[in-house]
Amino acid sequence: MIGRMKELEGVLLVDKPTDHTSHDVVARLRRKLQMKRIGHAGTLDPMATGLLIMLIGKATKISQYLISLDKEYEGTIELGKVTDSQDAQGQLMETKPVPALTEAELRTAMQGFLGDQYQTPPMYSAIKIDGVPLYKSARKGEEIEREPRFIRVSEFELTRFGLPAFDFRLRCSKGTYVRTIAHDLGQRLGCGAHLAALRRTATDRFNIAQALTLDEIEKLSLPEIDRRLIPVREAAPSVAL
Repeated sequence: MIGRMKELEGVLLVDKPTDHTSHDVVARLRRKLQMKRIGHAGTLDPMATGLLIMLIGKATKISQYLISLDKEYEGTIELGKVTDSQDAQGQLMETKPVPALTEAELRTAMQGFLGDQYQTPPMYSAIKIDGVPLYKSARKGEEIEREPRFIRVSEFELTRFGLPAFDFRLRCSKGTYVRTIAHDLGQRLGCGAHLAALRRTATDRFNIAQALTLDEIEKLSLPEIDRRLIPVREAAPSVAL
């Protein structure tokens, strides 16, 4: 068994299913690979699907390099409904009528999010303030002051026009909360909005087309999984380990 001969090492691209946390993916891989040294380079919210870069064995050392890469997403934003988490899994807080926007007007509003900017992280996030994750404070109904964070949005395109829900594609820097962009867009349009669906399709040159689902991985033998791993030198050629 390859698991007994040597510890697996490399980058494994996983297509995360919905209703799984990033930690759930780690746990399933640990059971399958029978090893504990597994991490990831950038989380996805439970509602989101798509590309998770999983770091196996010594590949955990390149986590910071891979986390810093730009991300690409596809998703759906629904206008007229505001939730406390800024996505479809949160509680509905406010409902407003959706204006009769034209496709051109919506595209113009979306273009206003391009470029360098500061974004205030949502309360429902894992960011810790005084050692306490913000989402724990949010569940108690508390509102904590958050430090705005620098982000860059390089693409924000309308891919399917519709009211009240439309589809988009977005490319952004690390640390960007896509659901906050959806929320803020709704505020600018005066009707509110939330993120209805999200799928990460790429992280820099790593693409969802290269990824395996967890079900597919669990059907493979360890030697087959080993052959699917991207070597550390290939995944992060500029990082010296």
